[in-house]
Amino acid sequence: MKCSPVTVFIPSVLIAHTLSGSITAADNYQLGPESTSRAAGVPVGRVEKFEFTGSKIFDGTRRDCWVYIPAQYSGSKPAALMVFQDGSGYVSTNGHSRVPVVFDNLIAKGDMPVTVGLFINPGVRGEGTPGRSNRSFEYDSLGDAYARFLIEELIPFATSKFNLNLTRDPKLRAICGMSSGGICAWTVAWERPNHFGKVLSQIGSFTNIRGGHNYPAFIRKTERKPIRVFLQDGSNDLNNLHGHWPLANQEMASALAFMGYDFKFELGDGAHSGKHGGAILPDSLRWLWRPELAELPKPLTKDNLGGDEALSKILADGGQPDDWELVGQGYGFTDAACSDAEGNFYFSDLPKATLYRVAVNDSRPVVWLANGPKISGMKFGPDGKLYACVQGLGTNNVKSIVTIDPQTKAIATVATTVQPNDLVVSKAGWIYFTDTAAGAVIKVPTSARGMPRPPVVAGGINKPNGISLSADQNELIVSEYGGTNAWSFLIAADGSLRAGEKNMELRSPAGRADSGGDGMTTDERSRYYVTSHLGIQMFDPTGRMGGILSKPQDKGAVSCAFGGPDRGYLYVCSSDKVFRRKTLTKGAVFAR
Repeated sequence: MKCSPVTVFIPSVLIAHTLSGSITAADNYQLGPESTSRAAGVPVGRVEKFEFTGSKIFDGTRRDCWVYIPAQYSGSKPAALMVFQDGSGYVSTNGHSRVPVVFDNLIAKGDMPVTVGLFINPGVRGEGTPGRSNRSFEYDSLGDAYARFLIEELIPFATSKFNLNLTRDPKLRAICGMSSGGICAWTVAWERPNHFGKVLSQIGSFTNIRGGHNYPAFIRKTERKPIRVFLQDGSNDLNNLHGHWPLANQEMASALAFMGYDFKFELGDGAHSGKHGGAILPDSLRWLWRPELAELPKPLTKDNLGGDEALSKILADGGQPDDWELVGQGYGFTDAACSDAEGNFYFSDLPKATLYRVAVNDSRPVVWLANGPKISGMKFGPDGKLYACVQGLGTNNVKSIVTIDPQTKAIATVATTVQPNDLVVSKAGWIYFTDTAAGAVIKVPTSARGMPRPPVVAGGINKPNGISLSADQNELIVSEYGGTNAWSFLIAADGSLRAGEKNMELRSPAGRADSGGDGMTTDERSRYYVTSHLGIQMFDPTGRMGGILSKPQDKGAVSCAFGGPDRGYLYVCSSDKVFRRKTLTKGAVFAR
């Protein structure tokens, strides 16, 4: 059989690496004067070594650490902070980077702020020497464990031990690492951008050691985070069972460009060593610590196809997490986000049995119904009435489905002997609600009054929670709190559900089996927005994920709804607070 020729494009920077070693890495980078000696008159900071053994997050580990305190530090005002993984290699004054010398020179020149350096070796487990290294587990793993280790344990320990006054401004907190330490630095900032806003990754291992190859895909479908990133790699870096380092770093750079990050990528001809990163360290730091940009780069949208529902279609200029506007705070637990046809927004303070309303042209919540039922989910129906999942009234914990007249506030019971979580109301006159414990969706007509044990219309769902309709009301969508999917069902003429399928895959935090899929809403183009552990996950009408909007705070996002002028604001209930942000879309209208 004769095959047609195939053209394969290989980037020129990678040609040397693809020739099976016939060309070796140049990797002959040399340290410059800013790294090898302090300029005349430059004050010398001090370096002190300490040991840290008190981790609960990485229980049973011990590690050597060093702190660099610049000569200019007085403690009278907070100093900037920069954390280095594999600290012994960076803190050495005759090693690949010689950070104390570089810091002394750059701080004296004003090229970087007065910065305390923390140099941290990976943990070692077991008694005796050398013990088992915990490096790969700590550095290569995705998730927030290492970020919590730094923020909750090591940094407070060093701050107390050396009586340091460190800034809490993430724009003045940087983190650096090499190889597995490079991906670790990125992971810390990715998981906690409110603590670290700058990343220096050298020959970063964004490969499939413990899932790091997924980061470019995550970046493209996650709202841009306030992180400045400097990436360095060499065209002769590793190509092994875990992946191809130069290609992986190029994928990272491409994803960062696509989402409009403030980033720089230096690809030299080096191998998997610290030579190139060390040689350019002074310039890397100058770039990293340069003044904030007046305007961030625009996200790339030119190659999105017509059906690609990227976040750029939802958020102006790609969005920023601080675009969330605080609407109200100080509540017991907020839930049941919904809006009426005019765009007035409603939510429940569930434990306090109080409903609030935010008028369409206002941003201030006012009490709409006090001393009422405890409501976990509510929606307006096509008849203009408010339908709700009740968890009890006063000291009575009897659960029910009720309707509330918006004019008189009169409450009528629709269904009893139920365990409802959230609901939606169709124009055909059906209420669909989720029974989380039973793994079921239950249907009841809006005309019912006091109906006991309404029938199950779908089951086998892993802790169903949020529920919504497509804009044309031909499909019902149900999120899994205990799983990693949202289900889609076709709605038959008699209100029954058929053709159920898990056609939306909810992303979960690293190390968790559940997505925390919670409340959900729909926009006019049948894009679905599902609150989850990671944020608000957006899907297109075919079930493809378009991206994840950031949570408005560290506490969970519980439920969401469009409201406000032209239904253009996305409101989110988040534990004790309610937030909103302006979008480029508008919510679907299900109510009259």
